[in-house]
Amino acid sequence: MHGTSAPTPPPPPGNDPTGLQSFAVLLRRMNSQFNRISHEFAQSQGLHLTDMQALVALLDADPDEGPMTPGRLCRELDLTSGAVTACLDRLEKAGHIRRVRAEDDRRVVHLHYEEAAKSVARDYFRPLAHSTEAVRAGFRPDELRVVARFLTELNSELAMLRGESPQG
Repeated sequence: MHGTSAPTPPPPPGNDPTGLQSFAVLLRRMNSQFNRISHEFAQSQGLHLTDMQALVALLDADPDEGPMTPGRLCRELDLTSGAVTACLDRLEKAGHIRRVRAEDDRRVVHLHYEEAAKSVARDYFRPLAHSTEAVRAGFRPDELRVVARFLTELNSELAMLRGESPQG
């Protein structure tokens, strides 16, 4: 990941910094930056962006839903079983995941994110974590609660738009 010294772009156009247009521009910019960082990590690891999405799905999986399986990953990523199998093959070959057969039903495969691979990702994304913390430190707790509430609600709305259950 490159340094975080890039100049801050000017505010979005429009008179209202809290208006829909401004929010849309800011969210697109943030998404674009996250995508670039993810793409750079994927390239550094010889992975595809879909592989990154799979790793994020494994990392963020709700433990109350049980272990991640290839079928669940198909649903999470909206991919065919063949595409997920190819993705898992790449991730396993690169040492990022391992497949483990369930003890109670050997037909079921559980997916596990390898600790060594998590460590590689942590090291790579550490500058992003530091940048996030530096920005967070500039806000009061009540402001952070509003930001967290906004992001939680937006994620719920986006999930519902896709026909998913909101998580929160």
